[in-house]
Amino acid sequence: MRDPRSALAETLSHLDSLLRDGQSREGALDVEQLSNESGVPQDVIGLLLDGKAPPVEDITDRIIHRITHLRETRLRPDGTRHSYGEIAASYGASRASLSNLVNSRRGNRSQEGTSSQESAEERPVRSGGPLASTQAGIERFFFGQPTGWLSVEPETALNNALQPVLRKLEGRVEADPMVRLRNEHGLRRLAARAPELAEDELQLVTDWIETILQRKRAQGAATDSRHPDSL
Repeated sequence: MRDPRSALAETLSHLDSLLRDGQSREGALDVEQLSNESGVPQDVIGLLLDGKAPPVEDITDRIIHRITHLRETRLRPDGTRHSYGEIAASYGASRASLSNLVNSRRGNRSQEGTSSQESAEERPVRSGGPLASTQAGIERFFFGQPTGWLSVEPETALNNALQPVLRKLEGRVEADPMVRLRNEHGLRRLAARAPELAEDELQLVTDWIETILQRKRAQGAATDSRHPDSL
């Protein structure tokens, strides 16, 4: 199984390679939207985008947080939250069972905040959590969230949420031959690779690029001449 941190780092590297010159990763990403899609808090997404590790968390706390997140962001058509009874009934459980699950950790959190100085990084992390059938039922109820959405690591959750962003950027690359030339053929790396090329090879590559750029400029000039009002 792939390491979640490595998979996320690979995705972010690919994303960076698709950005236009002068465009930053921050400008291309909507952290609020990524948080909405992944269930990962915005501050944790910020850490992950910076290559830092997220805070250690108990898996049950993570699941409860994401259940709450779904109720707050996937609303009924009238703008109200789905009830615990409505959600639980969809997978054959009682309202009390789901309500008790979501509210089961509040007392513990309160006690930790008043009587313990132990940080989240130092607290032991339990590997359990609600029954898989309960998680799957909740995921299906909220518009078919993929299996495991409630419990996956923050790195995997963010990585999954980034995939539509990548597809959009890849579509732009496919539609723009100049962007494709820069990214796929490695013009950003050409200067670094130049010492490896013989002088005649480097000249051939340079002439090829210049020919393409001149053709692009000529096409732009022809378009402008056909539409003088746009000047």
